[in-house]
Amino acid sequence: MRARWLLLFPFFLFCLSTYSPAQLWSGVLAPTRAIDWTTAGVAGGVPANYTQCGSTIAAYTGAAATINNALAVCGPNTYVLLGAGTFTLSTGIRWSVNNVALRGSGPTQTMLVFQGGAHDGCGGVGANVCMISTSTNDIQGFGNAANWTAGYAQGTTTITIGANTTGSTKPVVGTALFLDQLNDGTTRSQDTNGIFVCSTGGGQCTQSNGGNGRSGRNQQELVTVTAISAGACPCTVTISPGLYMPNWRSGQTPQAWWANGPYLTGVGLESVAIDVTQDTLASGGSVQAIAFFNVTDSWVKNIRTDRHLATAISNSGVKHIELYQSKHITIRDSYFFGRGSVDEYGVGFWDASNNLIENNIFQTIGTPMIHENGNGNVFGYNFTIDNWWGNPPGTWAQGSIYGHGSHEHYALAEGNIAYGLEFENYFGHGFFVTAFRNRFTGFQAGNLNQTVPMFIYGLNRYFNIVGNVLGTSGYHTTYQTVGGGSAASCLTSIYAIGLGDNCNNGDGSSKPLDDTLVSNTSLTTLMRWGNYDTANSANRFLNAEVPSGISLYANPVPASQTLPASFYLPTKPVWWSTMPWPPIGPDVTGGNIANVGGHAYLTPAANCYLNIMGGPAVGTGSILSFDATACYGNPSPRPAPPTGLTAVVQ
Repeated sequence: MRARWLLLFPFFLFCLSTYSPAQLWSGVLAPTRAIDWTTAGVAGGVPANYTQCGSTIAAYTGAAATINNALAVCGPNTYVLLGAGTFTLSTGIRWSVNNVALRGSGPTQTMLVFQGGAHDGCGGVGANVCMISTSTNDIQGFGNAANWTAGYAQGTTTITIGANTTGSTKPVVGTALFLDQLNDGTTRSQDTNGIFVCSTGGGQCTQSNGGNGRSGRNQQELVTVTAISAGACPCTVTISPGLYMPNWRSGQTPQAWWANGPYLTGVGLESVAIDVTQDTLASGGSVQAIAFFNVTDSWVKNIRTDRHLATAISNSGVKHIELYQSKHITIRDSYFFGRGSVDEYGVGFWDASNNLIENNIFQTIGTPMIHENGNGNVFGYNFTIDNWWGNPPGTWAQGSIYGHGSHEHYALAEGNIAYGLEFENYFGHGFFVTAFRNRFTGFQAGNLNQTVPMFIYGLNRYFNIVGNVLGTSGYHTTYQTVGGGSAASCLTSIYAIGLGDNCNNGDGSSKPLDDTLVSNTSLTTLMRWGNYDTANSANRFLNAEVPSGISLYANPVPASQTLPASFYLPTKPVWWSTMPWPPIGPDVTGGNIANVGGHAYLTPAANCYLNIMGGPAVGTGSILSFDATACYGNPSPRPAPPTGLTAVVQ
């Protein structure tokens, strides 16, 4: 009997290791087209068990050294508390100590004002508040690299890497590991009829060469080492999460690279207001209000940032918050106002993965949420308004959730009330991006350009658009503009799919040609199910809009028109209080947002802005007073996912 058990034991282990519980999107999305988004953000939510370290720091004028020194000597699971009043700082705040937070007395009580030049270099990122690992190896100067020689299947958690080809530090448990491979091609003639990773400009694949990622290696995933075999490499590495993309393969010379030391972890910024209007430019480049550099499991909560300038400066890429090569960061319950730059961003990902941007308000910011490479990120239940590009009064609006990197994949946008979703082709493309139960208007009074709530440029493929409420009644009268056809009605379309330019056909010279050459295009791979749009004034559950017959990564027609409440929240969150849940979708009736058939209610963030903060309906005007406790109370953090589960073999 014992011998028989030993023979069967490896089989039982295989069954247990490959078993995966049903996902919240099961029955709607195919497993190849979605991931487990419940793990985005800080594991277990923002911690509530930190205790105060040292005495409360009283408001003062001068260098940030008093704050920085206090942070440097605190023990784990503690916070430094700033008292009420205005801190007028002549240098930037920076810390690199694990499990230490900086907390104010509330954003209506504690104000951090950064004077001109009051920022930290932050490893080259530049930030007024910098949370940074002591190991700052990055894509510009990675510390270590090795060939990735085995383990490429989608979902696998075990890979093999060889001996170091760069550096000498072996990965250890906890190492943040970047995985990448060579691009699929450099010209459109090499389109692989599916996932095609190409960043060549000059009218080939993108509008501009380069982008994120190592040169010629735009596809990458950021994972964590959870186990590694003993001895020198070649070695077996266990990673979390498992591989997302289904196209990893030996023919593209896959590699891994990593920093010399561990990421910073367990740090956060809470309950302060930040004014950076006096410090808009760093020496030789941009400066962010807040930056995370090589950080994991950390957060920003209940803050207000002001970057508003009456005349925006011309430099580009400045952000309220930059997540640089960071993962499992939660940005929530906060208010971001104003633009210091013509090309201003709210929260930006740069090679950042598995992060959660939830329940925030973005006002008068050109691009509220921008994705510049990364995987597994979630944009949940945010509210954006007045997001113009350029100096006011502008006429060009960007998508509120915006893909701008050389490779994004498996992002989720859920429950947002915003201008729209836009994944373009400036540096590269996105794959397997999902939009679920959002209210995207695609229009704001005075806007004359980019008035499209759902804009998916050519070579962005395998998107899932489910249960959304789209368009503005009386304006969006066209259902879709698609690549290869006329773009004359693009501005009044609910969807623009497969175009090579901004509401124009690509010219093959400076803008890539439309995505029409192969069967698996932006349009044919698009999964649409249960969306309400103002062009049709109807919920659309159409089998013809489900890509069930495509050759790669097909999605079966769902057996039911019933949709789950969320794709990443197992239950209604405690911070939702008594407001209707779910707030948006074809199954919602009696909603309090007009002219969309009753299919949308205000979310907590939208309600906070309109009815508690008293924000103007068009979003113009000055910065407003904000404190998350006035809008959402002080609920407990969402419970951590269950641990210690066991399986019983029958």
